Amino acid sequence: MSAPDSRPAPLPGGVTLIDLRPPALRRPLLNELTTHAVRVVSLDDIETGAHGLTRDTGPLLVVCERGVRSTLAARYLRADGLDAAAYPGGVPALQEALRGA
Repeated sequence: MSAPDSRPAPLPGGVTLIDLRPPALRRPLLNELTTHAVRVVSLDDIETGAHGLTRDTGPLLVVCERGVRSTLAARYLRADGLDAAAYPGGVPALQEALRGA
């Protein structure tokens, strides 16, 4: 029996990345890592419904620094009727997945 694959998941096609990181932590810029659409939105705006995202934005993949806040943000966005998921492991895992793509 082989060990489970622990590599980060690749990005699905057609997603919009939601970058939750505060300005001081917003390096690297996600739009420098991928050609996917990227929107910078704060967790506060997501919590209050002031995020400005709609179903037309497409499926959303929420990314934060380590993966914790993105899970909460994705829950809020799903409660708002949007197709949203959190990227596990945050930006470090995303960078690793993109290097392996």
